[in-house]
Amino acid sequence: MIKPIIIIGSGFAAYQLVKTLRRENTQQAITVITACEGDEYSKPDLSHVFSNKQTAADLVRMNALQFATEYNITLLTRHRVDSIDTLNKTLTANNKQFAYDKLVIATGASAFVPPTEGDAADRIITLNSLSEYKSAQEKLTTAESVLVIGAGLIGTEIAMDLNRSGRQVVLVDPAKSLLAALLPDFIAAQLYQSLGNSRVDINLGTQVSRLEQTSDEQSINVTLSNGRTFQVDGVISAAGLKANTRLASEAGITCGRGIIVDSKLQSSARDVYALGDCAEIDGKLLPFLQPILLSANALAKTLLGRPSEIKLPAMLVKVKTPHYPIQLCGNTTQAGARWQIDAAAQGMTAKAFDDKNQLIGFVVTQDNMKQAFPLLRQLPAVL
Repeated sequence: MIKPIIIIGSGFAAYQLVKTLRRENTQQAITVITACEGDEYSKPDLSHVFSNKQTAADLVRMNALQFATEYNITLLTRHRVDSIDTLNKTLTANNKQFAYDKLVIATGASAFVPPTEGDAADRIITLNSLSEYKSAQEKLTTAESVLVIGAGLIGTEIAMDLNRSGRQVVLVDPAKSLLAALLPDFIAAQLYQSLGNSRVDINLGTQVSRLEQTSDEQSINVTLSNGRTFQVDGVISAAGLKANTRLASEAGITCGRGIIVDSKLQSSARDVYALGDCAEIDGKLLPFLQPILLSANALAKTLLGRPSEIKLPAMLVKVKTPHYPIQLCGNTTQAGARWQIDAAAQGMTAKAFDDKNQLIGFVVTQDNMKQAFPLLRQLPAVL
């Protein structure tokens, strides 16, 4: 019996790998095992469901049966993998054992929910997957006011989208600036002003300490660590992601913040690979579409017997905040960087240089975003 390539997970990384494998080989046996319903959808669209007035069903591009038929794979939905035996090259899911030739762990990452006291702490919503949105969409559709925990990339995008849909939005983060891991202070200040002008209530340098049900259990009383109190109809946590490494770790596979892989995306276990948000490449987690696409392209070749190393060029990050659009690349928060800034009413171009006067990163906003690709070509490769 021919053992298949088994892929655990059905997110963007897993399905991109399936598509790439099929372009290379139409006959290779492929099995995808997923704990969810297995529908294909675009995860970035979750940041815009409110202003677009979309339901979870609207986001589905292809249901599980259609996807399995289109790409000629065995797709096992609602199957939770319990364990991996790397010595015997098998795994167990739903009390059944499956043998693999090569295994790809594409289990993604889970939304981080900060520890919070109060009897409404269990009402915190996360929007890191289609199934999470599906379970929360009725509650969010009727909510007139929403607290968003986390002012990073996803939290800021969700806050702006909720605001554009007509809801009152409170944004809270312990950092001193918006997108603190991505933006220099002077760009973050412009984004802050844009959000403030849109009437998003921004609270930085503080965090949620308590969530209590109102007497009618319809709304939530919020207490921040700085003592401020207010009431909202819903709470969303967008405070970051944590790579799903449990399966790999329990199987004895080396993990750090993610599943540690080499330049061919192979883990410490023979014939076991990791892809997407759960993979740690050269000490980095890269939860963006472009590195996942490039990784899937390289991994498909490796799995089919043509070992291929992943080569990641400098890659753009797009901040989808319509009132103040931003693109950035490279080292944009490096201490000691020298910034060259060209600012006008229509937009800003900011270039970061190191002590050798080499361009190491840039940020462009609004009408200046057309300068992103010429600047991109001037940056060295990330890896």
